[in-house]
Amino acid sequence: MNTTDRIPLYQKIQDYIRTLIDTEGLKGGERIPTEKELMDLFNVSKITVVNALSGLANEKIITRVPGRGSFVSVRETEEMPSSAVPAPQSSAALHVEERPDTTIRTGIIGMIMPSIDDYFAARLIKGIQKGLEEKGYRQMILISSGEVEIEKEAIKTLKEMGAEGILIFPVDEERYNEEILSMKFSGYPLVLIDRYLPGVETHYIAADGRLGTSLAVDHLWELGHREIAICSDSPIQTVTVQDRIEGYMDALKNKGALINPAHMITDFRMESLEGVEAHPLFRYIRNKMATAYITLNSRLGVQIFQLAHQAGLRVPEDVSIVSFDDPTSIVEEFSTFTHIKQFEYEMGYQAANKLLNIILNGEDKFNNVLIKPELIIRQTSGPCR
Repeated sequence: MNTTDRIPLYQKIQDYIRTLIDTEGLKGGERIPTEKELMDLFNVSKITVVNALSGLANEKIITRVPGRGSFVSVRETEEMPSSAVPAPQSSAALHVEERPDTTIRTGIIGMIMPSIDDYFAARLIKGIQKGLEEKGYRQMILISSGEVEIEKEAIKTLKEMGAEGILIFPVDEERYNEEILSMKFSGYPLVLIDRYLPGVETHYIAADGRLGTSLAVDHLWELGHREIAICSDSPIQTVTVQDRIEGYMDALKNKGALINPAHMITDFRMESLEGVEAHPLFRYIRNKMATAYITLNSRLGVQIFQLAHQAGLRVPEDVSIVSFDDPTSIVEEFSTFTHIKQFEYEMGYQAANKLLNIILNGEDKFNNVLIKPELIIRQTSGPCR
């Protein structure tokens, strides 16, 4: 095998550009081939090209100017051509230039959410709004509807509108959104909220899901429940769902309990309660397969409450329910559901401040935050009978 075959593609692109600069005698401020030209030349994806160019930018060989292209960095002994794009003269200035739109203050922060139809989203957005308003920024919210292609278009739209940074509650699937990866490699300010992308180092802030389910299991176990089910109606196994299920399993193992796969209910969808008698989850509840349920979102907690009522069961006398997030009230004192409080307002507030610190102070070191959740005991959990 030829040794060049073992050279990573991104490194081949970097070597090509270094050679091009040397052989063509390119001076500071002169443009190098575009991302599209490099993609076609090497028959590679945009992510590979972005990764290669980001590496060269970190080495100060080139300067990347979002929306305008990449240029040979100006050396201290060179004079920049009058027709060239201004390039920074110091490493500090270079760092700022690599960040899109930091020289143009629009005061706009983009935010992408899968939906805004629950209290979790409402409280999260309120916290973000407070954090941004304190620094004179405003937010622009786009909805992805849980679709990765819509999420990609939303990112592009926010960039075009001059967003100085983006907060993303990302769609989580096996194939990552290339736009998020592109922002990471190019240094575009972003913070992920509620979930992270395994293997991809980014700024993110979320509640500790493993601890959340552990708190729920401990509470129900103390009430005498041994048949505890965990439910998720997510259409995909997001990293958030996986973390919470692993926390549930670890908590049961720590108590010496066997894991019952039948109590891990994750492969279903329920759009409405019409014709619900034929739904497997209704039969599961009616037959008292479990005495307690942990639901991984508040909407599902309400649905299980309704299914139990329709099956002639009382909550919490016959069935206990602990939900992630509170589905019944935006005012904590009036809530009725026992729930895992994730401090959505605080999560949003911290996310906004983290992003603004990246934009205004050039914070580079990835600083990931896990917020400690709390168990709030209300009226939907009680002793096992």
